[in-house]
Amino acid sequence: MKRTIQLLVFLMLASHIALHAADATAKPNIVYIVVDDLGYGELGSYGGKGIPTPHLDALAAGGARFTSGYVTAPFCAASRAALMTGRYQTRFGFEFNPIGAKNAAPGIGLPVAEKTVADRLRDVGYATGLVGKWHLGGTEPFHPQRRGFDEFFGFLHEGHYYVRPPWQGVTTWLRRKKLPDGGQGRWTSPDGRIVWSTHLGSNEPEYDTGNPLLRSSQPVDEKANLTDAFTREACDFIGRHRSQPFFLYLAYSAVHSPMQGTDEYMKKFAHIEDIQRRIFAAMLAHFDDSVGKVLAELRKSGVEENTLVVFLGDNGGPTEELTSSNAPLRGGKGDLWDGGIRVPFIVSWKNRIPAGRIVDASVASIDATATALELANAGPSQKQLDGINLMPLLTGKMAEVPERTLFWRVGQKNALRSGNWKLIRDGKEWQLYDLANDIGETTNLAAKEPARVQQLTSLWDKWNAEQIEPLWR
Repeated sequence: MKRTIQLLVFLMLASHIALHAADATAKPNIVYIVVDDLGYGELGSYGGKGIPTPHLDALAAGGARFTSGYVTAPFCAASRAALMTGRYQTRFGFEFNPIGAKNAAPGIGLPVAEKTVADRLRDVGYATGLVGKWHLGGTEPFHPQRRGFDEFFGFLHEGHYYVRPPWQGVTTWLRRKKLPDGGQGRWTSPDGRIVWSTHLGSNEPEYDTGNPLLRSSQPVDEKANLTDAFTREACDFIGRHRSQPFFLYLAYSAVHSPMQGTDEYMKKFAHIEDIQRRIFAAMLAHFDDSVGKVLAELRKSGVEENTLVVFLGDNGGPTEELTSSNAPLRGGKGDLWDGGIRVPFIVSWKNRIPAGRIVDASVASIDATATALELANAGPSQKQLDGINLMPLLTGKMAEVPERTLFWRVGQKNALRSGNWKLIRDGKEWQLYDLANDIGETTNLAAKEPARVQQLTSLWDKWNAEQIEPLWR
């Protein structure tokens, strides 16, 4: 009898342990891969030509590609604030983009009262890591490891040079107000390694000043190209955490300026005559190959079938600065035209999301975060999430997202999208566009549709009343 009782106790304990182990393995790994400043029309899967992107195209072919995937802001930091929280950044005052010295100013960053997706996933047993660009606060209260990340390798501000001075092994394109002779146009150094251009009328920002590359909070003397270093660190994180659920936020700085193309990739695009476009092509191809290495590591580590991969841009491409195309959309980075806020958006999960799925429904980055939290069973949020779980849409269980409206506010720049209707203004009268028939936002229908303008304006006013004033400008 004693042995029987012992056996029963043992079996109950074993069952309890096995149940918890099953719960752990049931939680999917979650990987966010964010590309910086890439235009909507550059990837092959989004109609791009001339710069092959086979790895990202394969990711789209193996999962779902959104044709109307949006971010909540037309520039880096505010967009990332929403992605990290699943909430419109205007709900907590993160409306504008801190750049330069403002990154290190007290009080500027993702408010500490806002829980990040990393906070919430860590609280349910995930290992969490950030590799790459943060840009959500450069002072101690906002450090990534105080915001839910177990590990951090990257930089805190808006950009960083890809290699250390004197920039060996790359061709570097820099903005300048004047050329060496005091004139305007382009100047190329005798060795062809450095190109200055005055076409934007400004100097290249001092990206590295007060912005060291860090592991945790300690400066790193990194010898590799930053794109390669981030890829290495991401693969290492995956390999080390393959036996437990993990969340990896891989925020590449590519293809953000400063433009630096490696010799290897510059040779691949020697046929591109314009040197600025050639550098951009080199950077994008380098980035695409790097994503391919990360995806290969998921397969090698045996976790591909239990990993949700979300790939998206942080905002539209700054065409004059990078040559990045937003075709067929109007505008680019900084605009609330679709060229500034509609981005490449791909979600993949082998054997869970049907391969080759193309989704035309309008969705947003905040939905990716809501989806991740739902899949991880991370529990209800104490604050309102603005995103929705996309899995029913991704798996085909739901044909359309529930009726909803997406909103944007950047000072006097305001917009919303409801169905296929887009309402937009820049401190003046509202304009109305039918995106189903006018993807380039060329024909303003406000005068022909006054009742619709009034209806959508009411939606905007109601949403806007729920937002708070920006914490800085």
